[in-house]
Amino acid sequence: MSHLIPGNHKHLTLDDRIYIENSLDEGKSFREIAKYLCKDPSTISKEVWRHRGVNTWNRGSFTNPYNFCKHRYHCKKTNACGKLVVCDTKCRSCHKCNNVCGSFEREHCHRIEQAPFVCNGCKKPRHKCSIQTKYDYNAKAAQRLYEELRTSSRAGINLTRKRLHQIDQIVTPLIAQGQSPYMIVANHPELELSVTTLYNYINQGVLLSRNIDLKRKVKFKQRKTHTTQIHNLEVFIGRSYSDFKNTHADELDFWEMDTVKSGRGSLKCILTLYFPQFEFLIGRLMNRCTAGAVRLEFERIQKALGGHFDFSFLFPVILTDRGVEFGEPDHLEKDRNGNSRTSLFYCDPMRSNQKAGIENVHTMLRMIIPSGTILEGYTQWDIRRAVDHVNNAPRKNLDGRTPYEIAVKTFGPEVLKQLQLRYVAPDEVTLSPKLLK
Repeated sequence: MSHLIPGNHKHLTLDDRIYIENSLDEGKSFREIAKYLCKDPSTISKEVWRHRGVNTWNRGSFTNPYNFCKHRYHCKKTNACGKLVVCDTKCRSCHKCNNVCGSFEREHCHRIEQAPFVCNGCKKPRHKCSIQTKYDYNAKAAQRLYEELRTSSRAGINLTRKRLHQIDQIVTPLIAQGQSPYMIVANHPELELSVTTLYNYINQGVLLSRNIDLKRKVKFKQRKTHTTQIHNLEVFIGRSYSDFKNTHADELDFWEMDTVKSGRGSLKCILTLYFPQFEFLIGRLMNRCTAGAVRLEFERIQKALGGHFDFSFLFPVILTDRGVEFGEPDHLEKDRNGNSRTSLFYCDPMRSNQKAGIENVHTMLRMIIPSGTILEGYTQWDIRRAVDHVNNAPRKNLDGRTPYEIAVKTFGPEVLKQLQLRYVAPDEVTLSPKLLK
């Protein structure tokens, strides 16, 4: 009923807390108090539990100031410690009684262990209560604690300098390596941080890392389209994006293919193959961005895998754009002996979103090889190393797992060995240009 009353979700006021205190003194239940205040009984229970005051002073009786045994009023033991033969003083009057008596049994109070959790409303006289630690609910004290908590929660970062330093020692070096906050949180659960919290810490300047160090926070330039497109439109017959959807090829284990161009003055480029199911990337350095170079790389991959059958098993369907380097589909779909090894399909013009996965992973590859980089000084070993670090970065879409981890289970370690792809330890993953320096 209470959730239907307007304004029910506001914080408790001082008047509300005074009413709670008076009601507890009268022995009312949480349900009765909640009904009057139009709150849920659990709200009242939490309020009393969180803001109850502790009172460890227990006077006891005049002759038994420190005795907390439930048998204190009926016990007639003497000389329980056995130190004084002539001692005829009752043990219940000795401050050592509780420590030496074998019959000592501490009294428990159900009012404290269960609702209402406080001594308010207890009819037992205080001087006859042997409970060492008592709890009281005081409205003004509870209001003061509530205001202090509210103020501190809005004061900023609720961490000690030591804890911030510990976090900074882990986060800053990894960000310098090009890792994203998500990668850091996924690989270091001991930080006990969410991705949003880590971004907030960096944004507020409490860590040595700054927003400028986060590559994905830097504004990206508008992507340039291919200056050269396939002019022979006959190659698209039966291979268009609509054919790709109509033949249900998108439901198979298809790959996306593209090229990463070099800076001006270099003819080299990188052929990329991307498996969107678990964001796995393969990169091959080509000396020329031509159809013949792409065909040559297909032949090399086929040879490494063991033949056209193994190639077809790994790459049954490939989706690519209309770049001129992919303008000879017959040579890509079949090997030199005429054996079929894959099926090639093309995206629509100016629709890079149709293969958005490979476009997105290129941004990670560009963290290592920035746009405008001359590829003449790079080798296939360098490109393979960069791809290894991209594949070993954890992904949010994979629940914190890495593409390499899933690829080992899916394709098998032997296939990855044939493709010369390797494992990289989480803290060694570097997504910055210094990786290849």
